[in-house]
Amino acid sequence: MVEAVSTARPGRCPNCRKQAHRVHSTYQRFLDERPLGSRRVIVRLRVRRYFCDRKSCSRTTFVEQVPGLSARYRRSSTGLAGWLRSIAIELGGRPAARLCLRLRLTAGRTRLLRLLTAPPVPDRAPRVLGVDEFAFRKGCTYGTVLVDVEAGRVVDVLPDRTSETFAAWLKEHPGAEIICRDRATAYTKAVREASPNALEVADRWHLLQNLSAAVEKTCHQHRDCLRKRAEEETASEVAELPEVTPMLLPPAELPRTQIIERTRHRYEDIHRLLEKRWTISAIARRLNLDRKTVRRFRDTDLDQMLASARGYRGSRQVVRKHLAALRAGTAEPVRADIPSPRKITSWIMRPRETLTDSQNERLLQVRLACPDITRACDLARAFADLVRHQRGYLLLEWIRQAEQHAPKPMKGFAGFLRQDLDAVTAGLTLPWSSGAVEGHVNRVKNHQASHVRQGLVRTPPHPHPHPAVIGA
Repeated sequence: MVEAVSTARPGRCPNCRKQAHRVHSTYQRFLDERPLGSRRVIVRLRVRRYFCDRKSCSRTTFVEQVPGLSARYRRSSTGLAGWLRSIAIELGGRPAARLCLRLRLTAGRTRLLRLLTAPPVPDRAPRVLGVDEFAFRKGCTYGTVLVDVEAGRVVDVLPDRTSETFAAWLKEHPGAEIICRDRATAYTKAVREASPNALEVADRWHLLQNLSAAVEKTCHQHRDCLRKRAEEETASEVAELPEVTPMLLPPAELPRTQIIERTRHRYEDIHRLLEKRWTISAIARRLNLDRKTVRRFRDTDLDQMLASARGYRGSRQVVRKHLAALRAGTAEPVRADIPSPRKITSWIMRPRETLTDSQNERLLQVRLACPDITRACDLARAFADLVRHQRGYLLLEWIRQAEQHAPKPMKGFAGFLRQDLDAVTAGLTLPWSSGAVEGHVNRVKNHQASHVRQGLVRTPPHPHPHPAVIGA
């Protein structure tokens, strides 16, 4: 217990700011202070209540506050309140309360959450406004974060990602001259409705991400070309070998193991539902699978899924059975090594100087095997060059070339660019981007993911966070 008394000069009325001259009374306040070692500290502070002598003031009396120690309606010191607020920003409600218990700080989750007051939102939007969506709970509830790109700070958080909500915010907060966004059509619609004079800037990272998806889809569609060339090379290598007595093998057939059959049936179930235009989330709920698993079965060939399902994780007995199958001539022949579409896409999208000699050689073999992949590779590298060197004046010519001679996924990507030509050209010309916005969104993702890994999150996040939490 610390005994303290205020000896400062008479304070000023919080309403009219007139300095007081008469003391009304004194009383004691009990303030929790930051702990000292393992001991709880309580400050017993004697303060004075003063008269406000200004007749026009609505306040008759007021209590003095000690700077750095006390505040109105607080039972803790300002230093302790700062500690608790920092803990609440980092951990939230229940996890922060558990940490306070270990630190010998008296604070429940409700008290901690009350400390998280949202900072005031300015009346006018910043000159360069960044907008992007983020997930309160992935796959269920989404919101919108608004960032001052020049200052790198959060301006406001919207409870959803609809165009109506964002348009209403823009009407209430005019002043945005440049709006950085991703390819979401909802935000485009809101900008054209509420702020038609603002210059829209498409984010360069999202453009490269969309391009990468088009390249990977092209590689998926032309895996037969790669497989055919690999089989031809294997056949030519076998023809060059010295003649030996051939061993007659029956037609190659996958062993009917449990994992092979389960993979085949799951692949058929997922693609049957995809043909019926089911969404990934609906399929995951129907088959009791993770959405990532459904997406992997959607984007991967059956042969590749079966090959990955045959990975060895067994014992010596399994090896013995496989050797017995080899002797009996019933084992599956070794397939040629074909790089996956994702790996080919990574070779294409990365700068050439970062590839190793072996990666360059394998990419060359892929280009020789399929003219469509070659065309997609050339177009992708040309577009990446436009993005990295901000050559927006060449964008329209690139779109014309892609629409004339590119594979279908690349033509689709070029068509999307043409529909959003002004914003994409600005993104490839101006220095502004959504990098500051993505930084705040990633902080939210990492913050929630770390809590899940540590077992700290037991309930869904609060549906309406405030900018202080997102910017922490």
